Amino acid sequence: MKNDFGKLKRKIMLQILLILVLALISGYWISSLLIDGVLQAPFADAFIHFCENVLQLDFYAAQKAYSIIFQQNKQLWLATGLILLLLVIFYFALSRFTKYFYHISIGVNSLLEESDKDIQLPAELEFMEKKLNVVKNTLEKRAKDAQEAEQRKNDLVVYLAHDIKTPLTSIMGYLSLLDEAKDMPLEQKEKYVKVTLEKSYRLEQLINEFFEITRFNLQSIILDKEAINLNYMLMQLADEFYPLLAPKGQQAIVNVEEDIKVFADANKLARVFNNIFKNAIAYSDKNSIINIHAEKQNDQIHISFTNKGKAIPPQKLTMIFEKFYRLDSSRSTQTGGAGLGLAIANEIVQAHGGTISAISTDEKTVFTVSLPTLS
Repeated sequence: MKNDFGKLKRKIMLQILLILVLALISGYWISSLLIDGVLQAPFADAFIHFCENVLQLDFYAAQKAYSIIFQQNKQLWLATGLILLLLVIFYFALSRFTKYFYHISIGVNSLLEESDKDIQLPAELEFMEKKLNVVKNTLEKRAKDAQEAEQRKNDLVVYLAHDIKTPLTSIMGYLSLLDEAKDMPLEQKEKYVKVTLEKSYRLEQLINEFFEITRFNLQSIILDKEAINLNYMLMQLADEFYPLLAPKGQQAIVNVEEDIKVFADANKLARVFNNIFKNAIAYSDKNSIINIHAEKQNDQIHISFTNKGKAIPPQKLTMIFEKFYRLDSSRSTQTGGAGLGLAIANEIVQAHGGTISAISTDEKTVFTVSLPTLS
Protein backbone atom coordinates (compact mmCIF):
# COMPACT_ATOMS: atom_id res chain seq x y z
CA MET A 1 0.00 0.00 0.00
CA LYS A 2 2.87 2.38 0.85
CA ASN A 3 4.52 1.76 -2.51
CA ASP A 4 1.27 2.68 -4.27
CA PHE A 5 1.66 6.31 -3.20
CA GLY A 6 5.38 6.49 -3.97
CA LYS A 7 5.06 8.17 -7.36
CA LEU A 8 2.45 10.62 -6.06
CA LYS A 9 4.56 11.54 -3.01
CA ARG A 10 7.62 12.12 -5.19
CA LYS A 11 5.61 14.37 -7.49
CA ILE A 12 4.27 16.41 -4.54
CA MET A 13 7.74 16.72 -2.97
CA LEU A 14 9.16 17.97 -6.26
CA GLN A 15 6.38 20.56 -6.47
CA ILE A 16 7.03 21.70 -2.87
CA LEU A 17 10.76 22.04 -3.57
CA LEU A 18 9.94 23.99 -6.71
CA ILE A 19 7.73 26.35 -4.68
CA LEU A 20 10.54 26.99 -2.18
CA VAL A 21 13.06 27.63 -4.93
CA LEU A 22 10.68 30.05 -6.68
CA ALA A 23 10.04 31.85 -3.38
CA LEU A 24 13.75 32.22 -2.65
CA ILE A 25 14.48 33.44 -6.17
CA SER A 26 11.57 35.89 -6.00
CA GLY A 27 12.70 37.16 -2.58
CA TYR A 28 16.25 37.60 -3.79
CA TRP A 29 14.96 39.39 -6.88
CA ILE A 30 12.84 41.77 -4.80
CA SER A 31 15.73 42.45 -2.43
CA SER A 32 18.26 43.00 -5.20
CA LEU A 33 16.12 45.17 -7.46
CA LEU A 34 13.54 46.94 -5.32
CA ILE A 35 15.25 47.47 -1.96
CA ASP A 36 18.98 47.49 -2.62
CA GLY A 37 19.15 47.49 -6.40
CA VAL A 38 18.51 49.57 -9.47
CA LEU A 39 14.85 50.18 -8.59
CA GLN A 40 15.64 51.64 -5.15
CA ALA A 41 16.10 55.25 -6.38
CA PRO A 42 12.96 55.36 -8.61
CA PHE A 43 10.93 53.85 -5.76
CA ALA A 44 12.31 56.37 -3.24
CA ASP A 45 11.60 59.30 -5.61
CA ALA A 46 8.05 58.04 -6.20
CA PHE A 47 7.39 57.72 -2.44
CA ILE A 48 8.78 61.23 -1.69
CA HIS A 49 6.74 62.69 -4.55
CA PHE A 50 3.61 61.00 -3.12
CA CYS A 51 4.27 62.45 0.36
CA GLU A 52 4.80 65.98 -1.02
CA ASN A 53 1.76 66.06 -3.29
CA VAL A 54 -0.77 63.91 -1.45
CA LEU A 55 0.24 64.17 2.22
CA GLN A 56 1.48 67.82 1.86
CA LEU A 57 4.86 67.13 3.51
CA ASP A 58 8.00 69.11 2.68
CA PHE A 59 10.94 67.40 0.96
CA TYR A 60 12.97 66.79 4.13
CA ALA A 61 9.97 65.39 6.03
CA ALA A 62 9.12 63.09 3.12
CA GLN A 63 12.74 61.94 2.92
CA LYS A 64 12.79 61.25 6.68
CA ALA A 65 9.50 59.29 6.41
CA TYR A 66 11.01 57.14 3.67
CA SER A 67 14.09 56.47 5.79
CA ILE A 68 12.05 55.52 8.89
CA ILE A 69 9.48 53.38 7.08
CA PHE A 70 11.66 51.58 4.55
CA GLN A 71 15.37 51.89 5.17
CA GLN A 72 15.23 51.24 8.93
CA ASN A 73 12.70 48.34 8.52
CA LYS A 74 14.24 46.74 5.47
CA GLN A 75 14.22 43.20 6.95
CA LEU A 76 10.58 43.48 8.08
CA TRP A 77 9.40 44.53 4.64
CA LEU A 78 11.49 41.82 3.04
CA ALA A 79 9.98 39.16 5.34
CA THR A 80 6.44 40.49 4.78
CA GLY A 81 6.88 40.47 1.03
CA LEU A 82 8.33 36.98 1.12
CA ILE A 83 5.39 35.69 3.20
CA LEU A 84 2.86 37.22 0.84
CA LEU A 85 4.73 35.77 -2.10
CA LEU A 86 4.73 32.33 -0.45
CA LEU A 87 0.98 32.54 0.15
CA VAL A 88 0.32 33.38 -3.48
CA ILE A 89 2.59 30.61 -4.75
CA PHE A 90 1.11 28.14 -2.21
CA TYR A 91 -2.40 28.99 -3.40
CA PHE A 92 -1.55 28.10 -6.98
CA ALA A 93 0.32 24.98 -5.82
CA LEU A 94 -2.70 23.90 -3.75
CA SER A 95 -4.82 24.21 -6.87
CA ARG A 96 -2.48 21.77 -8.58
CA PHE A 97 -2.74 19.33 -5.66
CA THR A 98 -6.55 19.43 -5.57
CA LYS A 99 -6.70 18.48 -9.24
CA TYR A 100 -5.76 14.95 -8.14
CA PHE A 101 -8.98 14.76 -6.12
CA TYR A 102 -10.82 16.11 -9.15
CA HIS A 103 -9.42 13.34 -11.35
CA ILE A 104 -10.26 10.71 -8.72
CA SER A 105 -13.79 12.10 -8.43
CA ILE A 106 -14.21 11.80 -12.20
CA GLY A 107 -12.90 8.23 -12.00
CA VAL A 108 -15.40 7.35 -9.25
CA ASN A 109 -18.23 8.86 -11.32
CA SER A 110 -17.12 6.71 -14.24
CA LEU A 111 -17.90 3.63 -12.16
CA LEU A 112 -21.59 4.48 -12.54
CA GLU A 113 -21.37 4.85 -16.29
CA GLU A 114 -22.07 1.90 -18.55
CA SER A 115 -19.06 2.38 -20.78
CA ASP A 116 -16.49 0.01 -22.25
CA LYS A 117 -13.75 2.62 -21.84
CA ASP A 118 -11.24 2.17 -19.03
CA ILE A 119 -10.83 4.87 -16.40
CA GLN A 120 -7.76 7.02 -17.08
CA LEU A 121 -5.93 9.12 -14.46
CA PRO A 122 -2.60 11.03 -14.46
CA ALA A 123 0.58 8.92 -14.42
CA GLU A 124 1.27 9.58 -10.72
CA LEU A 125 -2.20 8.15 -9.91
CA GLU A 126 -1.57 4.97 -11.89
CA PHE A 127 -2.13 2.79 -8.79
CA MET A 128 -5.56 4.40 -8.22
CA GLU A 129 -6.39 4.03 -11.92
CA LYS A 130 -5.70 0.28 -11.75
CA LYS A 131 -7.81 -0.14 -8.61
CA LEU A 132 -10.73 1.82 -10.04
CA ASN A 133 -10.62 -0.23 -13.24
CA VAL A 134 -10.58 -3.44 -11.19
CA VAL A 135 -13.62 -2.21 -9.23
CA LYS A 136 -15.32 -1.16 -12.48
CA ASN A 137 -14.74 -4.55 -14.11
CA THR A 138 -15.87 -6.36 -10.95
CA LEU A 139 -19.08 -4.33 -10.72
CA GLU A 140 -19.80 -4.89 -14.41
CA LYS A 141 -19.23 -8.63 -14.03
CA ARG A 142 -21.45 -8.80 -10.96
CA ALA A 143 -24.18 -6.86 -12.70
CA LYS A 144 -23.95 -9.15 -15.72
CA ASP A 145 -23.95 -12.28 -13.55
CA ALA A 146 -26.93 -10.99 -11.57
CA GLN A 147 -28.80 -10.23 -14.78
CA GLU A 148 -28.06 -13.67 -16.18
CA ALA A 149 -29.05 -15.34 -12.91
CA GLU A 150 -32.30 -13.37 -12.83
CA GLN A 151 -33.03 -14.35 -16.42
CA ARG A 152 -32.33 -18.02 -15.67
CA LYS A 153 -34.57 -17.78 -12.62
CA ASN A 154 -37.36 -16.25 -14.67
CA ASP A 155 -36.96 -18.95 -17.31
CA LEU A 156 -37.06 -21.55 -14.57
CA VAL A 157 -40.33 -20.18 -13.20
CA VAL A 158 -41.79 -20.36 -16.70
CA TYR A 159 -40.57 -23.95 -17.08
CA LEU A 160 -41.98 -25.02 -13.74
CA ALA A 161 -45.27 -23.21 -14.26
CA HIS A 162 -45.69 -25.02 -17.58
CA ASP A 163 -44.58 -28.30 -16.04
CA ILE A 164 -47.07 -27.94 -13.19
CA LYS A 165 -49.88 -27.17 -15.57
CA THR A 166 -49.22 -30.35 -17.60
CA PRO A 167 -49.68 -32.96 -14.82
CA LEU A 168 -52.46 -30.90 -13.24
CA THR A 169 -54.39 -30.94 -16.52
CA SER A 170 -53.92 -34.71 -16.76
CA ILE A 171 -55.07 -35.24 -13.18
CA MET A 172 -58.18 -33.16 -13.72
CA GLY A 173 -58.92 -34.97 -16.99
CA TYR A 174 -58.60 -38.48 -15.58
CA LEU A 175 -60.58 -37.59 -12.43
CA SER A 176 -63.35 -36.14 -14.62
CA LEU A 177 -63.48 -39.37 -16.61
CA LEU A 178 -63.66 -41.42 -13.41
CA ASP A 179 -66.40 -39.18 -12.08
CA GLU A 180 -68.49 -39.21 -15.25
CA ALA A 181 -68.14 -42.89 -16.16
CA LYS A 182 -69.60 -44.60 -13.11
CA ASP A 183 -69.79 -47.96 -14.86
CA MET A 184 -66.22 -47.88 -16.20
CA PRO A 185 -64.58 -51.32 -16.32
CA LEU A 186 -62.45 -52.02 -13.25
CA GLU A 187 -59.29 -52.64 -15.33
CA GLN A 188 -59.61 -49.29 -17.10
CA LYS A 189 -60.45 -47.55 -13.84
CA GLU A 190 -57.29 -48.97 -12.21
CA LYS A 191 -55.25 -47.76 -15.19
CA TYR A 192 -56.63 -44.22 -14.89
CA VAL A 193 -56.09 -44.20 -11.13
CA LYS A 194 -52.48 -45.33 -11.62
CA VAL A 195 -51.78 -42.60 -14.21
CA THR A 196 -53.44 -40.01 -11.97
CA LEU A 197 -51.28 -41.11 -9.04
CA GLU A 198 -48.10 -40.84 -11.16
CA LYS A 199 -49.07 -37.35 -12.29
CA SER A 200 -49.77 -36.43 -8.66
CA TYR A 201 -46.29 -37.56 -7.64
CA ARG A 202 -44.81 -35.48 -10.47
CA LEU A 203 -46.87 -32.47 -9.35
CA GLU A 204 -45.65 -32.93 -5.79
CA GLN A 205 -42.05 -33.03 -7.03
CA LEU A 206 -42.44 -29.77 -8.93
CA ILE A 207 -44.08 -28.05 -5.97
CA ASN A 208 -41.21 -29.21 -3.76
CA GLU A 209 -38.82 -27.62 -6.25
CA PHE A 210 -40.58 -24.30 -5.77
CA PHE A 211 -40.04 -24.62 -2.01
CA GLU A 212 -36.44 -25.60 -2.72
CA ILE A 213 -35.89 -22.33 -4.54
CA THR A 214 -37.20 -20.36 -1.57
CA ARG A 215 -35.12 -22.27 0.96
CA PHE A 216 -31.99 -21.95 -1.13
CA ASN A 217 -32.38 -18.17 -1.33
CA LEU A 218 -33.32 -17.49 2.29
CA GLN A 219 -31.76 -20.20 4.42
CA SER A 220 -28.18 -20.10 5.61
CA ILE A 221 -26.33 -23.39 5.91
CA ILE A 222 -25.90 -24.47 9.53
CA LEU A 223 -23.77 -27.58 10.01
CA ASP A 224 -24.19 -30.25 12.66
CA LYS A 225 -20.93 -32.15 12.26
CA GLU A 226 -20.10 -35.66 13.37
CA ALA A 227 -17.71 -38.45 12.40
CA ILE A 228 -19.08 -40.29 9.35
CA ASN A 229 -18.05 -43.66 7.96
CA LEU A 230 -17.72 -42.74 4.29
CA ASN A 231 -17.73 -46.32 3.01
CA TYR A 232 -21.03 -47.09 4.74
CA MET A 233 -22.65 -43.84 3.52
CA LEU A 234 -21.71 -44.38 -0.14
CA MET A 235 -22.71 -48.06 -0.12
CA GLN A 236 -26.09 -47.09 1.31
CA LEU A 237 -26.41 -44.40 -1.35
CA ALA A 238 -25.84 -46.91 -4.17
CA ASP A 239 -28.48 -49.25 -2.69
CA GLU A 240 -31.06 -46.49 -2.33
CA PHE A 241 -30.67 -45.44 -5.98
CA TYR A 242 -31.08 -48.93 -7.40
CA PRO A 243 -34.69 -48.18 -8.55
CA LEU A 244 -33.33 -45.31 -10.69
CA LEU A 245 -30.44 -47.35 -12.07
CA ALA A 246 -32.37 -50.48 -13.02
CA PRO A 247 -34.69 -49.06 -15.75
CA LYS A 248 -31.66 -48.01 -17.87
CA GLY A 249 -29.61 -51.10 -17.07
CA GLN A 250 -27.08 -49.03 -15.15
CA GLN A 251 -24.90 -50.16 -12.26
CA ALA A 252 -23.11 -48.38 -9.44
CA ILE A 253 -19.77 -49.71 -8.21
CA VAL A 254 -18.46 -48.35 -4.91
CA ASN A 255 -14.71 -48.46 -4.28
CA VAL A 256 -13.79 -46.81 -1.01
CA GLU A 257 -10.74 -47.32 1.18
CA GLU A 258 -11.69 -48.90 4.48
CA ASP A 259 -12.12 -46.86 7.63
CA ILE A 260 -12.17 -43.49 5.88
CA LYS A 261 -14.03 -41.09 8.13
CA VAL A 262 -14.95 -37.49 7.52
CA PHE A 263 -16.11 -34.90 10.04
CA ALA A 264 -19.23 -33.43 8.46
CA ASP A 265 -22.99 -32.91 8.63
CA ALA A 266 -24.33 -36.33 7.65
CA ASN A 267 -27.68 -35.17 6.27
CA LYS A 268 -26.22 -32.34 4.23
CA LEU A 269 -23.30 -34.40 2.93
CA ALA A 270 -25.75 -37.12 1.90
CA ARG A 271 -27.64 -34.46 0.01
CA VAL A 272 -24.46 -33.50 -1.85
CA PHE A 273 -23.85 -37.09 -2.92
CA ASN A 274 -27.53 -37.55 -3.81
CA ASN A 275 -27.51 -34.53 -6.10
CA ILE A 276 -24.28 -35.56 -7.84
CA PHE A 277 -25.42 -39.18 -8.18
CA LYS A 278 -28.79 -38.14 -9.63
CA ASN A 279 -27.00 -36.00 -12.17
CA ALA A 280 -24.68 -38.88 -13.10
CA ILE A 281 -27.63 -41.26 -13.57
CA ALA A 282 -29.57 -38.76 -15.68
CA TYR A 283 -26.68 -38.15 -18.09
CA SER A 284 -25.13 -41.65 -18.22
CA ASP A 285 -25.51 -43.95 -21.19
CA LYS A 286 -27.81 -46.94 -20.93
CA ASN A 287 -26.21 -50.14 -19.59
CA SER A 288 -23.24 -48.15 -18.31
CA ILE A 289 -21.40 -48.25 -14.99
CA ILE A 290 -21.15 -45.36 -12.54
CA ASN A 291 -18.01 -45.62 -10.41
CA ILE A 292 -17.96 -44.10 -6.92
CA HIS A 293 -14.44 -43.85 -5.54
CA ALA A 294 -13.04 -42.34 -2.34
CA GLU A 295 -9.49 -42.08 -1.11
CA LYS A 296 -7.43 -40.17 1.40
CA GLN A 297 -4.51 -38.04 0.23
CA ASN A 298 -2.52 -36.12 2.84
CA ASP A 299 -5.05 -33.90 4.64
CA GLN A 300 -7.81 -34.26 2.03
CA ILE A 301 -10.45 -36.88 1.25
CA HIS A 302 -11.44 -37.07 -2.41
CA ILE A 303 -14.78 -38.59 -3.44
CA SER A 304 -15.36 -38.99 -7.19
CA PHE A 305 -18.39 -39.99 -9.26
CA THR A 306 -17.45 -41.15 -12.76
CA ASN A 307 -20.00 -41.87 -15.47
CA LYS A 308 -19.87 -42.54 -19.19
CA GLY A 309 -22.09 -40.41 -21.37
CA LYS A 310 -22.30 -37.33 -23.52
CA ALA A 311 -19.54 -34.85 -22.70
CA ILE A 312 -20.41 -31.55 -21.07
CA PRO A 313 -19.25 -28.63 -23.26
CA PRO A 314 -16.42 -26.60 -21.66
CA GLN A 315 -18.46 -23.38 -21.65
CA LYS A 316 -21.23 -25.13 -19.71
CA LEU A 317 -18.84 -26.99 -17.40
CA THR A 318 -17.91 -23.70 -15.69
CA MET A 319 -21.57 -22.87 -15.03
CA ILE A 320 -23.10 -26.12 -13.80
CA PHE A 321 -22.61 -25.17 -10.14
CA GLU A 322 -24.45 -21.87 -10.58
CA LYS A 323 -27.89 -21.40 -9.13
CA PHE A 324 -30.80 -22.10 -11.48
CA TYR A 325 -28.54 -23.37 -14.26
CA ARG A 326 -29.91 -26.34 -16.19
CA LEU A 327 -27.36 -28.28 -18.17
CA ASP A 328 -30.01 -29.13 -20.74
CA SER A 329 -32.95 -26.72 -20.81
CA SER A 330 -34.78 -28.92 -23.29
CA ARG A 331 -35.02 -31.96 -21.01
CA SER A 332 -38.48 -33.40 -20.63
CA THR A 333 -40.82 -32.54 -17.79
CA GLN A 334 -40.34 -36.03 -16.40
CA THR A 335 -36.58 -35.60 -15.88
CA GLY A 336 -35.95 -31.86 -15.89
CA GLY A 337 -35.03 -30.34 -12.53
CA ALA A 338 -34.95 -26.85 -11.12
CA GLY A 339 -31.25 -26.47 -11.75
CA LEU A 340 -30.54 -26.27 -8.02
CA GLY A 341 -29.02 -29.67 -7.22
CA LEU A 342 -25.39 -28.99 -8.10
CA ALA A 343 -25.59 -25.39 -6.86
CA ILE A 344 -26.81 -26.57 -3.46
CA ALA A 345 -24.12 -29.29 -3.42
CA ASN A 346 -21.49 -26.63 -4.08
CA GLU A 347 -22.79 -24.43 -1.23
CA ILE A 348 -22.78 -27.33 1.24
CA VAL A 349 -19.27 -28.48 0.28
CA GLN A 350 -17.91 -24.94 0.62
CA ALA A 351 -19.55 -24.65 4.05
CA HIS A 352 -17.53 -27.74 5.04
CA GLY A 353 -14.32 -26.06 3.87
CA GLY A 354 -14.07 -28.25 0.78
CA THR A 355 -14.31 -27.91 -2.98
CA ILE A 356 -16.33 -29.52 -5.75
CA SER A 357 -15.21 -29.73 -9.37
CA ALA A 358 -16.04 -31.46 -12.63
CA ILE A 359 -14.16 -32.56 -15.73
CA SER A 360 -15.73 -33.98 -18.86
CA THR A 361 -14.37 -35.63 -22.01
CA ASP A 362 -15.85 -37.71 -24.79
CA GLU A 363 -15.17 -40.82 -22.69
CA LYS A 364 -16.31 -39.86 -19.21
CA THR A 365 -17.49 -37.17 -16.82
CA VAL A 366 -16.03 -36.98 -13.31
CA PHE A 367 -17.41 -35.00 -10.38
CA THR A 368 -14.98 -34.75 -7.45
CA VAL A 369 -15.73 -33.61 -3.92
CA SER A 370 -12.69 -32.78 -1.76
CA LEU A 371 -13.15 -32.47 2.01
CA PRO A 372 -10.76 -31.96 4.93
CA THR A 373 -9.82 -35.11 6.82
CA LEU A 374 -11.12 -35.94 10.27
CA SER A 375 -9.14 -33.89 12.79
